[in-house]
Amino acid sequence: MSATPILAPTEAAPARPARRGARRWRGWVLPVGAIAAWSLLAAFDVGNSALLVSPLKVAQTAIDQIASGRLWAALSASLAREFSGFFIGTGLGLVLGGLLGFSRWFDRLIGPSFNTFKQISLFAWIPLISVWFGLGDVAKVVFLSLAALVPVVVNVCDGIRSTPRHLLEVARVFRFTRWQTVTQVVLPAAVPSIFTGVYLALIYSWLATIGAEYLLVSGRGIGNTLIEGSEHFQMDLVIFGMIVIGLVGWGMNALARLIERRLLRWTTNVN
Repeated sequence: MSATPILAPTEAAPARPARRGARRWRGWVLPVGAIAAWSLLAAFDVGNSALLVSPLKVAQTAIDQIASGRLWAALSASLAREFSGFFIGTGLGLVLGGLLGFSRWFDRLIGPSFNTFKQISLFAWIPLISVWFGLGDVAKVVFLSLAALVPVVVNVCDGIRSTPRHLLEVARVFRFTRWQTVTQVVLPAAVPSIFTGVYLALIYSWLATIGAEYLLVSGRGIGNTLIEGSEHFQMDLVIFGMIVIGLVGWGMNALARLIERRLLRWTTNVN
């Protein structure tokens, strides 16, 4: 039998950090390449110069928006609406999803109506909301609450109903009370699905914030910054607003993923 050479662990170990570092930097290739191409196109005046502003011009607009306080005023208004709608929609979604998941009677009573409700496009509610609540912050928060509600209800209900049967059998063997079964078996098993619903609610409500500010134009917000830029043909302001929206969305996604990892680690330790 021929001997097969085996690479010693000490020889393979140094390559791993290098590979990890390479993977970490790969995500910057596309943004850096896009900015470089954008700079070249703007420098050589390819296309309409009024439409293709340079990155330097966008940077100058960013500095002006930050120094004047207009960015913080717009962003704080948007985030206040976003978190208000998120917490209201998530709270109602947790309650409704829990009732649908735990109660077959409630599911037969409300389930068909909710399944019809969730098929209606979110933006189809805009005309009705604007008539009932006007164009101010109340209307926008109601709209954002609807955006957060549906994913939470669906995922909470599915998470509760998908509790593994063998775990329920173990609880029955040990004669758990209904409360013990819910708190020690069903809810820990449903945590990943519940968090997915909350995570989607956070992302959807932020996306809906921009849509609400664009369609319900009364008030201040980062969406209104985009409208101001397009109305005055200031492409640097439009691009700046889009970058801010993307960065805020990225930050929310990163925060949600961090909380998810901590929560799942805590759930695993508890179990």
